[in-house]
Amino acid sequence: MRRGALATLFLTMLIDLLGFGMVVPFLPRMARELGATDVEASLVMSGYSLMQLLFVPIWGRLSDRVGRKPVLLWSISATCVFMAALGFAETLWMLLAARIVSGVATANLSVVQACVADVTKPEERAKGMGLLGAAFGIGFVLGPFFGGHLAALKWLGRESTGPAFASAALALLNLVMALALLPETLPPERRGEPRVERANVLRPSSYLRAVRASHVTLPVLLNVVFVGSFAGLEFTFGLFALDAFDMNARGVGNVFGVMGVVGAIIQGGLIRKLAPRLGEVRLLRVGLVLLSTGFLLLVRTPHWGVAGLYAVTLVLATGHSVSVPSLSSYVSRRAPATAQGATLGLLQSSGSLGRLVGPVTAGALYGHVSHVAPYLLSSVGMAVAAVISTRLAPVVAVDAGAPDAGG
Repeated sequence: MRRGALATLFLTMLIDLLGFGMVVPFLPRMARELGATDVEASLVMSGYSLMQLLFVPIWGRLSDRVGRKPVLLWSISATCVFMAALGFAETLWMLLAARIVSGVATANLSVVQACVADVTKPEERAKGMGLLGAAFGIGFVLGPFFGGHLAALKWLGRESTGPAFASAALALLNLVMALALLPETLPPERRGEPRVERANVLRPSSYLRAVRASHVTLPVLLNVVFVGSFAGLEFTFGLFALDAFDMNARGVGNVFGVMGVVGAIIQGGLIRKLAPRLGEVRLLRVGLVLLSTGFLLLVRTPHWGVAGLYAVTLVLATGHSVSVPSLSSYVSRRAPATAQGATLGLLQSSGSLGRLVGPVTAGALYGHVSHVAPYLLSSVGMAVAAVISTRLAPVVAVDAGAPDAGG
């Protein structure tokens, strides 16, 4: 079942990320069209991430108890409905509401990662996570590219409505495919109460206890800094490309498409060869250093022109494509076998915390300091994450009752 399950999970995640990739690069422009300032537009991204922060660990724990497939089916169904609602949004408040509920629906990445952990051996975990990374890469090859062309059609008189409706259609296709092909990867005998404390972000002390009990304290902290630093780019890039290069939606889609090609190549193939030789921790450090360098170079791209912008985004894409599967694989290998979904949910909720803070910070810097200020902060953030990575413990299997080693 392992190969068949991985193939189906890859296709499920690919279709999901195609829809996601169509919408995200153009949401700030869509918010601007509805009268939002750059700071207000950042709240559209942050509201989505707040719901992810709240619900990623919930869906991860629920999947540990009732199985992976039911949770994924609900998530895909809700995504279809609220992506369509995004297309019909005619006011900033409607746009914000649609994104908030979509954040609840799409908080399923930890469940997909847990599915991969269910069907792969620990030493093959990086390969499985790399396959999901390839789905991300391909999603950002085709998603923003098609999203840019669809946005130019101005359905309902506005840009970005076309990508929203197309994303809803893809979610419907994803639902049909998941119903027919997606296997249940967690057998009934392995279900039950996960052996990590319940995480409640509304009670910080409870959440911190859950993180400490999960054997991934430092990776969770690193992920907050890492994702928060990168989320500033995700939010501001469409505005930066417009303001600094007069680049239209199609041009933005093409840049993200090039980044996606790099990501698909690295995460779909190269990472499988590098992980056994170098290990997850070393690869993670390399990726973070590349990202810190890339953000610093991005500051100079208005002086270098569009060709310089493309060159720097290649550096950023390489660093991101190496870092994401390495960190996910590291956390999965340190997690108790009975709590893969819950532990990966903690990691993803920490990423949502980064996406909550990152866009708001980047929006404030972009609107009130300068267009390149967010990227200077991101460069510093990635350097801090690289320093944290030097303290990660070696990858060793842990059982459910093992004490926390701090890594």
